[in-house]
Amino acid sequence: MVKQERAVRTRKALLGAAADGFSREGYAPASLLDISRQAGVTSGALHFHFPTKAALASAVMAAAAQRLREVVQRCETRTRSGDALQLLVDVGHELTLAMREDAVLRAGFDLDGDPGCPRGIGEVSSFLGRWISTTLDRADRAGELRQGLPADQVARAVFACTVGFQMLGRRDPAWVSRRMQTRFWALVLPQIAAGHRGLDAAGS
Repeated sequence: MVKQERAVRTRKALLGAAADGFSREGYAPASLLDISRQAGVTSGALHFHFPTKAALASAVMAAAAQRLREVVQRCETRTRSGDALQLLVDVGHELTLAMREDAVLRAGFDLDGDPGCPRGIGEVSSFLGRWISTTLDRADRAGELRQGLPADQVARAVFACTVGFQMLGRRDPAWVSRRMQTRFWALVLPQIAAGHRGLDAAGS
């Protein structure tokens, strides 16, 4: 049991150090030696858990994807039942907060957009894109979207803005703030929602 607990702590430390290194330096320049030092473990311990840099990046991506799913699940629990557009707003706010506080989640998106990172090792952005598309399809079927407004086009625009906020926020934290999200949704909701639905751009 003690050995298992130590292994869990080591893995967690390595994922945190890797997330920081990949986000700060990029996939290719990030040094496994530096990552192991920051995690406070030996290079041998790193390679025991993650034989290659790609395996380590894949683990970071998997952890980030799980945390993104948890963001969605928390909002689905809180948001009033059946209102897909409000859920979309709430996830936008929750994701913004999580990206500010969670280095692993940030690294997942950074790796997704890093041209040096091997393809096929994770799907953080694609999961978000599919979820947004599914949620807007549900909103469309429920009559929440303005008539004649293509749900797929709205989904692409919302996805592009959501990912764009995260990228811009790497240099200017103002882009990943509750205020910016509220302004964004206050602008978008009247354009896509069918009538006055009492939606809260500040999140429910």
